[in-house]
Amino acid sequence: MNILVIGGTKFVGRHIVEAAMNKGHNVTLFNRGTNREVFPELEWIQGDRLNDSHLISGRKWDALIDTCGYHPETVRKSVQTVVDNTEIYTFISTASVYKNFINEDHVDEEGAVLTLSSEKVKTISETDEVTSEKYGPLKYHCEQVVHEEMERRGLVIRPGLIVGPYDPTDRFTYWAKRLAENREILAPGRPDRKIQFIDVRDLAEWTIHMVEQQIVGTYNAVGPEVKLMMETFLEKGKILFNNKADITWVSESFLKRCNVAPWVELPLWIPETYPISEDLPAPNGDIGLNNFKAIKEGLTFRPFEQTIKDTHDWYMKENRTLSDACLADSKEKTILKKWMQAASV
Repeated sequence: MNILVIGGTKFVGRHIVEAAMNKGHNVTLFNRGTNREVFPELEWIQGDRLNDSHLISGRKWDALIDTCGYHPETVRKSVQTVVDNTEIYTFISTASVYKNFINEDHVDEEGAVLTLSSEKVKTISETDEVTSEKYGPLKYHCEQVVHEEMERRGLVIRPGLIVGPYDPTDRFTYWAKRLAENREILAPGRPDRKIQFIDVRDLAEWTIHMVEQQIVGTYNAVGPEVKLMMETFLEKGKILFNNKADITWVSESFLKRCNVAPWVELPLWIPETYPISEDLPAPNGDIGLNNFKAIKEGLTFRPFEQTIKDTHDWYMKENRTLSDACLADSKEKTILKKWMQAASV
């Protein structure tokens, strides 16, 4: 297949390109020219999708994969440029389009989504910063553009937390690094709380499979296939690194009093006893997306232990340091000390 990828050199896009190349497809990249060293052998069309969509017009594409669309009108320009010259337009969206993730395996592709009024969308410039409040609704409106313009030739993929090598966010890398350190581990909230994520390589390989089969529609893309609890994740991660350290479970109320930021300082943790922000209710239960539709179309998952190991290996090889937003070692030790002191009173 002749595949055009918008983006293609960072994290998700990079893995999608690798998956396509591994299947023998001809890949062309359209982006601003960043990270050219990643795929020097590929054809590059250098340009800004906001102003240079014309650069990809007039050529025949079997498929276009859009990894980095955020504003509906910007996406519309890209779609309209290729609508008559491509068979399938794939848009990588996000699970953040949903209003909530409450109840295990409850939120399927028909779940309630976040939206903005057309008047509000018009007030958001295509060059404006995409804040966390705008991110989900804008992605949803981008999805609608793809479906409307492509007329049943659009594929929308809604991943949950995407993890693995080359992840710049450290939202999973934190745990890969932490589980390899042989010292007491602070674990948040309820041990049997469900967690979900998807290895970026599983996402990429399945995306190419869907494109090859020209399967369209909207799909949640999240793993694992069976319920994974935080306790299991941590215990098996310890075994992976032969880590003998204790795991200490600290209550959400205590973490709140210690000003620990959910999801940011302690990734994978979204508190169920209080809301993260005024705009979101407390989940008060397992958080999860229904992935049955994607599994039916061939989505598979590698063992999560492999994802932990590969992420850690990449972290060490790149000699990276975690983001300052992650829970600092000194703060973790202080919280654990205070927690034990409170427990002994």
